[in-house]
Amino acid sequence: MNICFDPIGYVKTEMSDEDIRKANGNVISKIIIKEEYIDGLQGLEGYSHILVISYLNKLRDFEIGVLKVKPRRLTKYGLKLEELPEVGVFAVDSPARPNPIGLSIAEIIKIDKNVITVKGLDLFNETPILDIKPYSYERVVKEFKVPDWYSELLKKTRSKII
Repeated sequence: MNICFDPIGYVKTEMSDEDIRKANGNVISKIIIKEEYIDGLQGLEGYSHILVISYLNKLRDFEIGVLKVKPRRLTKYGLKLEELPEVGVFAVDSPARPNPIGLSIAEIIKIDKNVITVKGLDLFNETPILDIKPYSYERVVKEFKVPDWYSELLKKTRSKII
């Protein structure tokens, strides 16, 4: 089966890929929507956040199809790579995946015609955007749990996440 998508837009940011990798959710960027999809933005104003589905076009060949990884994002909190366990790719938010599709949550700062300015988008410049969905009450998970290995790693970092 072949699956093809036509991006609805792309990301525009002045930050380098490396700076975005190191950022802790404070990146300000723009999602430029193609002219033919502008009507799809009607009614989006007023939402505070969106879910952004993207094609991770900058993954290297060796990163696509990977099934085991280390949760490298936790190195932002002071953990060393050798402290991190190797786990299945579906147990972490790694860009290396069998299908290079990204899912991000971003805060809407403003919408001006076909440009959505957002905060917290962890995508590189020129990343193709496949879809956008509003973050709404139906999506809020009030109670959830994480595996013990993840909780223990976060406790080691004294992270404010938990």
